[in-house]
Amino acid sequence: MKRTWQVWIIFGACAAVALGAMGWVSLTALRLDRAEAEARRQAQLEENVRLALWRMDSAIAPLIAQESARPYFAYSPFYPAERAYTRMFAEIVRGEVIVPSPLLTPPAEPILLHFQFGPNGELTSPQAPTGNMRDRAELGYTTGEKIEAAATRLEKLHSLVQRAALLGVLPEAKREPPVPTRLPGAALQNARLFNEASQTERSSQEWQARSRSYQQAATQERTASNIAPQPPDVCEGVFKSVWAGDVLLLARRVSVGGQDYVQGCWLDWAAIRKSLLGEVLDLLPNAALEPVNAESGDRQMRMLAALPARLVPGALPPEPDRLLSPIRLSLLIAWGCVLAAAAAVSALLIGAVSLSERRAAFVSAVTHELRTPLTTFRMYTEMLAEGMVTDEEKRRRYLGTLRTEAERLSHLIENVLAYARLERGRPGGRVEAIALRDLLGRAEERLARRAEQAGMDLVVEADEATLAATVRADASAVEQILLNLVDNACKYAASASDRRIHIEVAQNGKDRSHESHGSHRSHFSSARRGRPGHVLLRVRDHGPGISVEDARRLFRPFSKSAREAANSAPGVGLGLALSRRLARAMGGDLRLDPAAGDGACFTLSLPI
Repeated sequence: MKRTWQVWIIFGACAAVALGAMGWVSLTALRLDRAEAEARRQAQLEENVRLALWRMDSAIAPLIAQESARPYFAYSPFYPAERAYTRMFAEIVRGEVIVPSPLLTPPAEPILLHFQFGPNGELTSPQAPTGNMRDRAELGYTTGEKIEAAATRLEKLHSLVQRAALLGVLPEAKREPPVPTRLPGAALQNARLFNEASQTERSSQEWQARSRSYQQAATQERTASNIAPQPPDVCEGVFKSVWAGDVLLLARRVSVGGQDYVQGCWLDWAAIRKSLLGEVLDLLPNAALEPVNAESGDRQMRMLAALPARLVPGALPPEPDRLLSPIRLSLLIAWGCVLAAAAAVSALLIGAVSLSERRAAFVSAVTHELRTPLTTFRMYTEMLAEGMVTDEEKRRRYLGTLRTEAERLSHLIENVLAYARLERGRPGGRVEAIALRDLLGRAEERLARRAEQAGMDLVVEADEATLAATVRADASAVEQILLNLVDNACKYAASASDRRIHIEVAQNGKDRSHESHGSHRSHFSSARRGRPGHVLLRVRDHGPGISVEDARRLFRPFSKSAREAANSAPGVGLGLALSRRLARAMGGDLRLDPAAGDGACFTLSLPI
């Protein structure tokens, strides 16, 4: 018992260490899985942000390119056609041909108003002509209501924007256009540099690439649209979007004859924001655009290149929880294997400990069983050998005792050897077709002699029709089973007042018992119910019977310890386990009938 507890303690400690290590590995793997999922989510977010920025800049680029393509003289309501590209801002001479500006009519969304600051700080708009130019404009080009609306906006703009402030943020006007710079494909396609750069560096690289792309597109559009060359004293700068309070402007610096003009348009920020966010709704459904009014160190982080605005991506929609991610599936399989291994080791350990205990109990019981007959042999043989028994009657009685003990030892050894053969998978007998009458005839004499030795009577109850049935069985195995059952009845029912041992035979559920035993028919029928095509041999005594507790371990091998063997009838607890295994090896079975009225009743079924 102490060794058993030691084995279980060692196994429990090892199992606790293994499960603890497995638990730690599982928690670490789950943390890594969550970290990897979060990293994938952040990577997806950054990828969506980059794509969204490119989409937004591409969406606003046509508007900026269109405004960049407008010549400087288009910001006047009317201009003389023959000197549009020469002395544009000189006074108009009578007789010159006046051409209306394409900006005379109200602009399309998202432009609210075109404007121009002259060198003297005067703010004008081609959509709000004054004097005789207004009269000309109303002659089929526009309406007074539209001109009034533009004038109202122009007045509001004049209160928000100062010429000097705009000149301070706009680049100088140069005749040489910016050198076209290769689009950022190389920078973005260089995977090694892109992966090694930090997030800030990648964002800066992308912003610069988008800015170069925007400037190049604007410059190329302006160059392509100006069919006539500009005069030497005219320089147009690049458009730049700036904030004037809450007003978004797109403006440029124009130098004409050494004098600086500021030309541009007032953009509808609400309409632009709505349109740009609609472009990226599939990428960033919760995104927002916020104005950036001041220069800052991180202005390139998620900034648009064409507009002074920052993209706020918001949160991506939550990903569905993957119950069986690769790591979780691997952990599930690993835990299943660990638990299966632990269960297998536990079962193996339980079986090994149980087998060890049963074998120890068997050795103790066999030792006890052998000690009594060997002591009897030694004492009686010494008395007979030394001539101490002179009475002939005593000599015969002593010899009968020696014979009984020899048969007892022979029966014990026969059971042990038969069980050992079954354990090795070699039953040793041969199943054959044999008449039930011959089968019982072979065993009846030996069974009757065993009953007679115990002072009991063997009663065989069977009709001729049942005895004529042929069964498939091993005759020696059936004889050994019946001998074990009769031997148990002789040992455990020795104190019963009714000294009979019954062997009742029936076929296919038809009770062939004698009328004198009619009170036991229902028990017999219940014991053989559900066994069609079998012959049933019922061995019954009138002893104290078998308790429910003993019935649970009745067919377990080596179930009797030395203490139990000393305090009960002789035996080692092997006969019934052996008998059941022999019966099942022949295709039959051996069961205890719990419905017997008195005594113990066992039913052996054999296939017909």
